[in-house]
Amino acid sequence: MHLAHYLDLQARATTRLAQAYRDVADTHTDEPDLARLGRRFAADCDRQAAALAPFVERYGDDATAEPERLHSDLFQGARTGGLGLLRDLHDLYLMATECALVWTVIDQAGHGARDEDLLAVVNAEQDQTTAQLRWLRTRVRQAAPQALVVAD
Repeated sequence: MHLAHYLDLQARATTRLAQAYRDVADTHTDEPDLARLGRRFAADCDRQAAALAPFVERYGDDATAEPERLHSDLFQGARTGGLGLLRDLHDLYLMATECALVWTVIDQAGHGARDEDLLAVVNAEQDQTTAQLRWLRTRVRQAAPQALVVAD
């Protein structure tokens, strides 16, 4: 069973996303919504990773180093300025999209494995990732004109 690969991938991706939200919130303190929601989304991601921990342990015997090879190091640290804000939001969106897709994969595997406990976690957590994506897309739309048309 290869479910362990994706459970580990999700735990890592969610943990990286939490740290990225914190970095962006700390860097862009002049953006009150981003500072506040970035910290809240980071806490949500921490909760998601903690909720996955028992399943990573349960299925972990089948894991190898593969998830380390699967992930990308998209976020390299927060940037400053208007264009930096847009690029940070862009990175957060791509990272959250990875998490959303992996939730879908785990959901399907949970159905295949008939693991009701895992499905309960997926159902409880994947909606939060979807909400983050909606907010990030809206925030990108808001930041893009200022960053790309108006000079810093």
